[in-house]
Amino acid sequence: MNGIPLINGIEYSWGDIVCSIGGTVVTGITGIEYSDEQEVVDNYGAGRYPVSRSKGRITCAGKITLYVSEVNALVAQSPNGRLQDLAAFDIVVSYIPDEGGIIINDKLRNCHFKKNERSWSEGDTSKTVDLELAVSHIEWGR
Repeated sequence: MNGIPLINGIEYSWGDIVCSIGGTVVTGITGIEYSDEQEVVDNYGAGRYPVSRSKGRITCAGKITLYVSEVNALVAQSPNGRLQDLAAFDIVVSYIPDEGGIIINDKLRNCHFKKNERSWSEGDTSKTVDLELAVSHIEWGR
């Protein structure tokens, strides 16, 4: 024991996450990753240490893992059968604690799929597809 008492004893788990693509809840999801990164540069002047710091571009990345049946449902919505040609969409990842409490929503804005692929092997009984996302920006905890 680290000597720190439990605050509420509850941590988020996969079962607490609800994900929607373009406003539709997705049930055939097995994973999602997203991040943003900002360029931070030290500016030097007199002496050996930075005298100030500047912030540059923010770049976002994302990946969603879906069952093939879910991907095929998205492909069916495309005007020509390519995931990459779907109109920009938002992905909302909602953290909804089973025990109640504050609901947190992370919003991945203006998403596009970068790639569409399948890979099957003998013996597969189900298949998931990792789909890399282009994301314009992320609204954290909104």
